Amino acid sequence: MKRTHSCVSFAVCLSLAAGGCTVLHAHVRTVAAPPQTAAAVATLPAPVQTERFVLKPGQSVIGAVQVVRIKPHQVLSDIARLFDVGNDAIQHANPKVDPWLAPVGTRVVVPTQFILPDAPHVGIVVNVAAMRLFYFPPHKPGQPQVVITHPVGIGRVGWPTYTGLTRVVGHIAHPAWIVPPSILAEHAQEGVPLPQVVPAGPTNPLGNWAMPLSPAGYYANVLIHGTDKPAGVGRRVSHGCIHLYPEDIKQLFREVPNGTPVRIVNQPFLFGWSHGRLYMQAYGPLQDDKRPWKTNATLLDRMLTRGLIHDLARAQQRIDWRRVRSLVADPKVVPLPVSGQGLVGEGLKAMLVQNRLPKGSAWNGKTHLPLTTAQFRKIMARYDAGLKHGRVADGKTRHGAHDAHKAGEEPATARSADPSADGSSSAARAHPAAP
Repeated sequence: MKRTHSCVSFAVCLSLAAGGCTVLHAHVRTVAAPPQTAAAVATLPAPVQTERFVLKPGQSVIGAVQVVRIKPHQVLSDIARLFDVGNDAIQHANPKVDPWLAPVGTRVVVPTQFILPDAPHVGIVVNVAAMRLFYFPPHKPGQPQVVITHPVGIGRVGWPTYTGLTRVVGHIAHPAWIVPPSILAEHAQEGVPLPQVVPAGPTNPLGNWAMPLSPAGYYANVLIHGTDKPAGVGRRVSHGCIHLYPEDIKQLFREVPNGTPVRIVNQPFLFGWSHGRLYMQAYGPLQDDKRPWKTNATLLDRMLTRGLIHDLARAQQRIDWRRVRSLVADPKVVPLPVSGQGLVGEGLKAMLVQNRLPKGSAWNGKTHLPLTTAQFRKIMARYDAGLKHGRVADGKTRHGAHDAHKAGEEPATARSADPSADGSSSAARAHPAAP
């Protein structure tokens, strides 16, 4: 039987105004869409890998944008976890899709193509603007470089995640959480008091696996850890720590050794070379990023590496800075070309694929939520409504916001204990870092 593929192109309309070029909302143009039948779904190609990639020399763009149809009882956060992307990213890529009430069969753009951060391909690199982590495992000379990538949750406004160089100093399996005084006070003020110690278990905000980072500045006890609220991954929800889906932190916990460098950067606009053109991935600056991205072109110039400039010269292409400015003004999350001929959207095609776990996924498809799915979605819908009306992150730095990170608050166990044979320290550890 002949397979029927459906290819989706992003057509981006440009309008010229006095201030330059503005990208309007992208729309999806469908080509040869098959009917909604089980047989038609079975003929769709399988989704492509989204988490682990073997890099070619000089490669800076990985993955591919994909499109799926929503299944019954499925919401955007379900698709995000299925394809290992963050929740803000999938909502940003689908601004006209209701995250909780989209009809069955609605097409959803899955932003699973990434431009690598401008940082050494060594150890862990976290781009807080992209809310994404990239791990470059050690490799022997002559062997190809591999990159493993996962979405992360980061510190919300008033509790920013540290940017700079640190390293992994321990592995803690099934940690208990010693709640810092500042977070105890915050929860008490909100009428949701916490115990001084949250034991290990399904409702622990640290999840089942945690990797403490070495002290950096006033951040003394920051962790890379799991979470009991997977829909918070890819959002600004933490008190400074770096959250991952439970399955992703479990994978990294096993693969990342103590001493691994962790470089945390804030790069809202990235450039990479792909298919003979320069691409730009625009996430947009975080709310508390005060750098003048819209008015200072030097900031963007710094993101152009010598290799990219060489690629442009070799291809006899120039950067269309009007396109660049349009993406700065209206970020699209997915990489789009900013050199060569044609509109911004040309050359970016996304294949309609089966709505199922991609090959090589760290997840088995089981949620293990402490609440029912309906209860959890109701909570996250209220959270989204709070963000929309400015109630969740008000932009004000809270008094004592960094108590959890002050030097001198040591965990109840050694921070750099050697992991045991299964990659863990002990079965139950306590840690005072903010989740």
